[in-house]
Amino acid sequence: MSAPAPSPLAVVEAEPLPRQEEVLTDAALAFVAELHRRFTPRRDELLARRAERRAEIARTSTLDFLPETAAVRADDSWRVAPAPAALNDRRVEITGPTDRKMTINALNSGARVWLADFEDASAPTWENVVLGQVNLIDAYARNIDFTDPRSGKSYALKPADELATVVMRPRGWHLEERHLTFDGRPVPGALVDFGLYFFHNAKRLIELGKGPYFYLPKTESHLEARLWNDIFVFAQEYVGIPQGTVRATVLIETITAAYEMEEILYELRDHAAGLNAGRWDYLFSIVKNFRDGGAKFVLPDRNAVTMTAPFMRAYTELLVRTCHKRGAHAIGGMAAFIPSRKDAEVNKVAFEKVKADKDREAGDGFDGSWVAHPDLVPIAMASFDAVLGDRPNQKDRLREDVSVAPGDLIAIDSLDAKPTYDGLRNAVQVGTRYIEAWLRGLGAVAIFNLMEDAATAEISRSQIWQWINAGVVFENGEKATPELAREVAAEELAAIRAEIGEEAFAAGRWQQAHDLLLHVSLDADYADFLTLPAYDQLVG
Repeated sequence: MSAPAPSPLAVVEAEPLPRQEEVLTDAALAFVAELHRRFTPRRDELLARRAERRAEIARTSTLDFLPETAAVRADDSWRVAPAPAALNDRRVEITGPTDRKMTINALNSGARVWLADFEDASAPTWENVVLGQVNLIDAYARNIDFTDPRSGKSYALKPADELATVVMRPRGWHLEERHLTFDGRPVPGALVDFGLYFFHNAKRLIELGKGPYFYLPKTESHLEARLWNDIFVFAQEYVGIPQGTVRATVLIETITAAYEMEEILYELRDHAAGLNAGRWDYLFSIVKNFRDGGAKFVLPDRNAVTMTAPFMRAYTELLVRTCHKRGAHAIGGMAAFIPSRKDAEVNKVAFEKVKADKDREAGDGFDGSWVAHPDLVPIAMASFDAVLGDRPNQKDRLREDVSVAPGDLIAIDSLDAKPTYDGLRNAVQVGTRYIEAWLRGLGAVAIFNLMEDAATAEISRSQIWQWINAGVVFENGEKATPELAREVAAEELAAIRAEIGEEAFAAGRWQQAHDLLLHVSLDADYADFLTLPAYDQLVG
């Protein structure tokens, strides 16, 4: 066989990384280039369609199930492909970025699945993009022992039958990868992440009794799911593995996708593994799409919008019913608590909340759920064990008692809670701290005993924007204004400086984070994604 032709992709503005040649091979880059050539034009069309749909929502302040796909919903005969053995039991899934230590800890965590994240839990520096791929390749080759240079602690993988199954999450369609270009144009980050991972690992994963499994983020329509399905068909043919080997779980984390769950499963049916119910991105999507809709769409403090809110219950119960009707897994939301090493009482209260949340999900019919920390795996496992027993899932529980009308999903005003001044301050605090870490290349950040990712910053800045533009008056009589947001942000920046000291403050990106948060929170032209202007400021 002759050597592959040099790839038309160019690696630009990137310092050489250790072992990058193992990932950025000519053959792998040629595959990514072909993905880009074939599928980026359709991706561009779908991004334009997002803007058109958002304009329609701005005009009508409503959404409905699609009349043009009614036949898909009405046809009771179709099902998604049966789950492969490695994905049949998903009762607990752990999430996290693909740095070396996290890779080992997640695989060893006792969870059934690890969401290996190149998206919201990973700031897309070139180092994170490339070395994350290296770490996954090494994990499958069992070549990933690691000693922490700071603590001296060593990490190694458990036996293969004790490791979590990897489900990899690439970046969303809206993000570019500026370090890989084709004719001077950046390649979509989703195609870079998917392409490199699939090319290097698909056959090896099959040999290990698993397969190339993916979480698909930020999906907004069944047409976007169709694009992914076409990518999977092409990719499997390209590397010579059977069609249907790829399996994808779609995050229903946008309000528009919530109205197209059955259609999304239908488009991916030969490759579909299930749907997941996100939280912060879902709320962010509601704010983004209905930001012109007036007082009835104003969300209260993010922590007041629990999964028991009527419109959130409508969303999650519809998801379970939809998945089980079509033979797919329904995966619940995130338990983001990070146990405190100092405060046993904080842990006790938080663990009780996690248990109640996971008990509710298991009782509602979910087949599994997410946690952010290994210490939460046993708690979530106990909740699902109590309902599932020895069964791998509860897809036979069809939830035919669930009936959700179109308006139920956007009945934001069914919630009694209101925005508060403390909620504004928390949004500024969390947004500033998260963005600062992201600008330093960290995508998963422990803040106030919660593991936060980019979705946290999105809902934080979106709520500030919404409250100001809706003229919210807080319980203390103060009105949400740009001036108040600037005042609170200045106070928080000063508090951070006092908390960490001048040296650490100067070494960080605090002023930059403060400025960026205010920019995306106060600009009249609402940015579709915080990560777009933030990426322009990300070094590396």
